[in-house]
Amino acid sequence: MGPHPAVAAIRLAVRRVLHDVINEHRAADAPHTPLVLVACSGGADSMALASALAFESRKLAVRAGGITVDHGLQDGSALRAAEVCVRMTALGLDPVETVAVTVGREGGPEAAARDARYAALDATAEKHGAAAVLLGHTRDDQAETVLLGLARGSGIRSLSGMAAVSGATRRYRRPFLQLDRQTVRKACVAQELAVWDDPHNADPAYTRSRLRHEGLPALEKALGKGVVEALARTAQLSRDDADALDTWAADAEAAVRDETGVLECAKLFGLPPAVRRRVLRRAVIAEGAPAGSLFARHIEEVDRLITGWRGQGAINLPGRVEARRQGGRLVIRQG
Repeated sequence: MGPHPAVAAIRLAVRRVLHDVINEHRAADAPHTPLVLVACSGGADSMALASALAFESRKLAVRAGGITVDHGLQDGSALRAAEVCVRMTALGLDPVETVAVTVGREGGPEAAARDARYAALDATAEKHGAAAVLLGHTRDDQAETVLLGLARGSGIRSLSGMAAVSGATRRYRRPFLQLDRQTVRKACVAQELAVWDDPHNADPAYTRSRLRHEGLPALEKALGKGVVEALARTAQLSRDDADALDTWAADAEAAVRDETGVLECAKLFGLPPAVRRRVLRRAVIAEGAPAGSLFARHIEEVDRLITGWRGQGAINLPGRVEARRQGGRLVIRQG
C-alpha cells in the first residue's frame, strides 16, 4: 500500500523542486553534490516540508539539511528551536543548525521579523554553500499575501504574491504553493510528526493573523468556497504581467537617459504609465532607496514631476534619496 495521499502530494512537490535544483547544479558544472536546506519553524507546514525533503533526498543526488531561526520573541524560544533541531536530525537531515536573531522595529513587527529571518537564512546558506533553501509557504499563505498586497494598493507586483523561485541566486524555493494548508497538515498527522503551533499565528495583534482567522473566512462566507484558489491564480497571472512590464522597463531605461546618464523628462513622459513608473522605481532604488520601504505613493509623487509639473520642489524618499526636476531632467540622488 502506498503512502497517504497527502504525504504523496507533498513528496511529489518536493521531488520536482529537487530535480530542478539538481539540473541547475549540473548545468553550472558545480563540483560537489548540491546541499538543500529546509527552513523549519517546527510548524506543520515546515515540518511536512522537512520530512518530504529528508525522504526524497535519500533517492536523489542531493544532500539535505535544515535551519531553524530563533527570533527570541517568546519565552522559551531557544528551547523550542533546539527541539526543532532534534526533530530535523531525527528525520536524517544533516547539517542542522539553529540561528538566534535580534528583531528590530523598522517597518513593524512582522516586517522586522521577516527581515531578520531572511538575513539569517542567507548567512547560513552562504556558510554551508547551500544550493537552495526550501520554504513551506502554502496556497493559503499565497492568498493572504495577495490580499495584503491589495490592501497596500501597491500595484500589480504586490498582487503577484510569492514566487515559486526567488532570491538573487534563485536560492529560495517554495514547493507547496500549489498545495493547501489542510493537505500539509494531513500529511503531518499521517506521518505522526510532532508540530508546534506558533501562538503569534493566532494573535489578532498581527495583520496576517487577523486576515487568516477573520478576513478570509468572511470572504468565503460572502463569496463562497474557492476564494483561496482564485487568489492564488490571480497571483500567478499578476506575476506574469509584472515580469513582462519589468522587462519592458529595463529595456526602455537606457533610451530615456541623456549622454550623461540622467533621466530626461520628455522621454519619460512618452512611456506608458506602467512602464514609466517602473523605470522611476528602478532609478530610485539604484540611488539607495530600500525597496521594501518604497511604496506606490512615493513613485506617484516622483511621477508627478514628469506628468504634473507645476514647479514643485524636491521629493524626499526613503533612504534619504531625493528626486528633483531640473532643466527638463529628473535628478535622483542621495541627500
